[in-house]
Amino acid sequence: QVQLVESGGGSVQAGGSLRLSCAASGSIFSVNDMDWYRQAPGKQRELVASITSSGRTAYADSVKGRFSISRDNAKYTVYLQMNSLKPEDTAVYYCNAEVNWRNTWGQGTQVTVSS
Repeated sequence: QVQLVESGGGSVQAGGSLRLSCAASGSIFSVNDMDWYRQAPGKQRELVASITSSGRTAYADSVKGRFSISRDNAKYTVYLQMNSLKPEDTAVYYCNAEVNWRNTWGQGTQVTVSS
């Protein structure tokens, strides 16, 4: 069974940085778009950044210039480098990917930014 496992969350002060990772494991034949979403308490889940299999990226306006998404296709892994973090970035961050032509979610990792 295919799984997405996130790591790298934690607590940081405003202005700090964190790097999230998400690795797909299992019997994998294809990984297409890979995305990062986040959900803050009392808010809807929102798309933060996405990357296609060819490396084309897109970002939410709220994170442009601060976050960077990348991937290692050989390792079926996607990364989210988060710089200049703000308290409003506090949320559970979820990895999402089309693996073997099925939409798959990770379990989420908490990011907390204190002022």
